[in-house]
Amino acid sequence: MHTFTLLFLLALAGSVLLRFWLASRHLAHVQKHRDTVPESFTQRIPISDHHKAADYTITNTRIGMIDLAYDSLLLLGWTLGGGLEWLNNTWGMAGLGALSTGAGVILSAFVIMALLEMPFSLYHTFVVEERFGFNRSTPRIFITDLVKQTALLLAIGGPMIVLALWIMNVAGERWWLYLWAAWMSFSLIMFWAYPAVIAPLFNKFSLLENEALQQRIQALLDKCGFRSKGIYVMDGSKRSGHGNAYFTGIGRNKRIVFFDTLLDSLEPQEIEAVLAHELGHFKLKHIQKRFLSAAALSLAGLAILGWLASETWFYTGLGVSQPSDWMALLLFMMIMPVFTFFLQPVMSLLSRKHEFEADAYAVQQSSGSDLIHALVKMYRENASTLTPDPLYSAFHDSHPPAPVRIAHISGNMSTTTAGG
Repeated sequence: MHTFTLLFLLALAGSVLLRFWLASRHLAHVQKHRDTVPESFTQRIPISDHHKAADYTITNTRIGMIDLAYDSLLLLGWTLGGGLEWLNNTWGMAGLGALSTGAGVILSAFVIMALLEMPFSLYHTFVVEERFGFNRSTPRIFITDLVKQTALLLAIGGPMIVLALWIMNVAGERWWLYLWAAWMSFSLIMFWAYPAVIAPLFNKFSLLENEALQQRIQALLDKCGFRSKGIYVMDGSKRSGHGNAYFTGIGRNKRIVFFDTLLDSLEPQEIEAVLAHELGHFKLKHIQKRFLSAAALSLAGLAILGWLASETWFYTGLGVSQPSDWMALLLFMMIMPVFTFFLQPVMSLLSRKHEFEADAYAVQQSSGSDLIHALVKMYRENASTLTPDPLYSAFHDSHPPAPVRIAHISGNMSTTTAGG
């Protein structure tokens, strides 16, 4: 067996076994605490909602384990099973040029992957989400979204893939550095364009109309020195009963967005506290820090790809007989998650640090009690488990577990009171 083939199989087996072990721990931990609401939530979360969150989490985790096994088999099928080799040979028979062939291979691989994953997406939306009362989507909306996503892949992804292959072909040994610069430029453009151009293709965004709430929010914005094109409300209820809020965009195109489902469940002072948290991400430059981290990781990744792309064993070890720029890109994108999964706790730790910092900022600028009340409502209405397995959470959760986060906010409240 080829050495790199063995390394790939060992990494895949290791990551899959680790994920299964973590998921098994998570299932056991949530099930063990299903009938007991954590002490800090006993007056806030009814036992019936706690049961629902546990059952929802257990269902999604079990389906995730099946999906993991399925995806792992597909990855083996694409690589050592000859799937990419067949796709490449099929496009090669069309007699197209290198750029057209390469773009065709990559785009068709993406489309086939999406089709192969569709059964899980359909089951999650129309079975799991429906069973727990979250689904608001319809088959028509689901299909329309799929068509739009495919169109965007072709309209935006197609030219970017062609550009990447062209750079790899003409830029010499340092092509990966030029490709990184192009990717960063593209990412910045997408950061800027997403709120105003892409997101509205899927959801309706409208300016907040509640005048009293607007005045309250504007006072907070002025206090925090934040300028944007407005606070927007998204019709999240069109597809789901889940509620959320997020910060998006850069420069003058930055926005804070609330799901309509979230606004319907929160009091004005709680909305202000959630907004203060989102403003914390802006004020503490978390968006810029995350972008710079992503830039550094992508630079390192492309440098590694620049080395691998010139090594014949990289292709033959993964079931591809003919080296090419497009095969290098596809293989790298497919196998990197196998190796980078082991780094997830580090990424989750950094993300949680930002959440803690944004919470602390919110306590300073608004009310910690109102933030806690808002978060508890969000946990309850999103059926978020209050008792995740700590180790599973360390790998998978970008936000701190509910009890840890609430305790952290309470600690900041005490510090603020003592200092002021």
